[in-house]
Amino acid sequence: MKTYEILLVSGVLLAGILSSAAQNCGCSPDLCCSQYGFCGSGDQYCGAGCQAGPCTTTPTNNVDVSSVVTDAFFDGILNQAGGDCRGRGFYTRTAFLQAVGNYGEFGKAGSEDDSKREIAAFFAHVTHETGSFCHIEETNPPQNYCDNSKTQYPCTPGKSYYGRGPLQLSWNYNYGAAGNSIGFDGLNNPETVATDPVISFRTALWFWMNSVHSVIGQGFGATIRAINGNECNGGSPDKVSARVQYYTQYCNQFGVAPGDNLQC
Repeated sequence: MKTYEILLVSGVLLAGILSSAAQNCGCSPDLCCSQYGFCGSGDQYCGAGCQAGPCTTTPTNNVDVSSVVTDAFFDGILNQAGGDCRGRGFYTRTAFLQAVGNYGEFGKAGSEDDSKREIAAFFAHVTHETGSFCHIEETNPPQNYCDNSKTQYPCTPGKSYYGRGPLQLSWNYNYGAAGNSIGFDGLNNPETVATDPVISFRTALWFWMNSVHSVIGQGFGATIRAINGNECNGGSPDKVSARVQYYTQYCNQFGVAPGDNLQC
């Protein structure tokens, strides 16, 4: 996530067209809430990434995410974290399920096995990024992750946009866009991702649905590239192997084959 930028061209266009009152949704029932947090109709609002309303992209199965992400599964990850880890008192299954309720397409595309593979992939990356739900924030960040070229999302003086949350949301343009979509001030208060567990999980799911969900069918390796491409092509083979190990472990727990193209 730290090196890959989300393409927000359509979001920029919408921002110039729609009033600020349309942001963060709260749309009338006949309008869609777009992936960027605006109300409207048509494919740019109701297509890929649509969050609510009469979305044209609908789940293709009825998998209940909560029946896959059981207490035993979630606690199995959490219990790997040491007793002194901040995340043990922050990340909860309840917060995850509350957050996932805002992303109706998560874990519901393709067959039931496809759904379980997507859920396994998500939690494999979360486990790796947080050290089994130990870390809420990036440890010893090398920079404040401010890209001044992203003028749509200007950095607030004194604020740092280093990794926070289950997928370690990073960079001002991700905090700004996630904040607009979810409904929190990501640029002025990036710390919210490390203090509100539901918003924290929502940022991870927001990033997943906008940058990872569409490549899940290409194999787990494609999800690694979407999250942190620097690890691929020999960049960090140990980290890639760790992610793959978690993924195959969780697929085994869910009783599904991990599929092909596990490496990136």
